Amino acid sequence: MANNPAFNRLEQDARKGYAGFGSAPAPQQADPMSPQQLQDMYNAPSALRPGTDRAVTMDDVMMKTLGLFALVLVTGTAGWLIAAANPSVGALVWIGAMVATLVLGLVIAFKKTLSVPLIIGYALFEGLFVGAVSQFFDQRYPGIVVQAVLATVATFAGMLIAYKTGLIKVTAKFRRIMTMALIGYAIFALVNFVYAVATNTQFGIGGSGALGIGISLFAVGLAAFTLALDFDSIDYAIRTGAPQKYSWLLAHGLIVTLVWLYIEFLRLLGRFRN
Repeated sequence: MANNPAFNRLEQDARKGYAGFGSAPAPQQADPMSPQQLQDMYNAPSALRPGTDRAVTMDDVMMKTLGLFALVLVTGTAGWLIAAANPSVGALVWIGAMVATLVLGLVIAFKKTLSVPLIIGYALFEGLFVGAVSQFFDQRYPGIVVQAVLATVATFAGMLIAYKTGLIKVTAKFRRIMTMALIGYAIFALVNFVYAVATNTQFGIGGSGALGIGISLFAVGLAAFTLALDFDSIDYAIRTGAPQKYSWLLAHGLIVTLVWLYIEFLRLLGRFRN
């Protein structure tokens, strides 16, 4: 979760007593928290003072996640219908929505205070992007959207079971590896997008060949393992007594990862069927 903006904010605020919610700020440390310090924080009681705000629960995160997902579905339907009626306008919609989500994502990640309207706005634009892109793929490869959805749901269920049973453990080493992989892939994705636009190549570097399929398999795996970081962020927030408002941030992170996983499945299946 070292790469996860939600976890970074949770860890920083937990040390301070959650931005004024706690009784006394914990001393700042230059070095990363040791395993024992993390364990002590997990075992510590809620940092909230009575009467300020209740601690986040799993129900809070689930309800916010379902709410954001509903917004994505609503605007996703709109994006799908627009792209189906006019592919040219649909292309403008998904490109504009993609830029909007990039900007809002950066603002949410680096803004000092948690903004629910920004998170909701992100979900609305994300839906437009997903809907228009899904229509784009479905026109070229009929049935691919259903396949990608089923693959995403199955992967989510599998990762959740693996995390809850301890088959996948989120350790400090795991976070470091994921951080490097995600940063590297983010840089590659930007270069690949520029290459695809400049060369008018549908999938960018590697196309539909073995290299391209290998890249997509790596991306799907990376997105899938990022779910483990999201699950651990939720557990961390609950164990450290994060205020209820953090459920919005946790739900946002989970939805972002699921959409990313779905898009990567679309690309992988599209390369197979091209």
